[in-house]
Amino acid sequence: MRAVAVVGNPKPASRTADAAQRLARALGADDLEVIDLIELGGKLIGWGDPDVAAAVARVQASDLAIFASPTFKASYTGLLKLFLDQFATGTGLEGVVAVPLMLGAGPGHALAPELLLKPVLVELGATTPAPGLYQLDSAYVDDPKLAEYVARWAPVIRAITAL
Repeated sequence: MRAVAVVGNPKPASRTADAAQRLARALGADDLEVIDLIELGGKLIGWGDPDVAAAVARVQASDLAIFASPTFKASYTGLLKLFLDQFATGTGLEGVVAVPLMLGAGPGHALAPELLLKPVLVELGATTPAPGLYQLDSAYVDDPKLAEYVARWAPVIRAITAL
């Protein structure tokens, strides 16, 4: 399965990036690319930048896209929002299976991936067959939620991406 991890953390090589890669691999990605949005920086603000367009095309060509963000002001980051704005409404992520992933400092924002990030992905045309995953950023490496999530949802995601 060809996968891409889109990381909306303003810190390069972040825990968010690591968590997204762990999730993608656990879901069965054998070909994984990471798009660390901070590397695109100010190019995300305008329209028509070739590097941004190439990143959008790589997401659109993937079977599975993990959209990952730290919880920032009770939502996903503006960096991720700027990237998502590059996709056409309704069709920009058509044919892509998407999984929202967010990391946070405490359990108070556990529904953020499901309530805030997933609806945007659906609006852009992504197929989102599983709920979003929320992990504590201080414990994501040893978090049993990842194994539980994968046990429940990997068969569904693998079946849909194989179509």
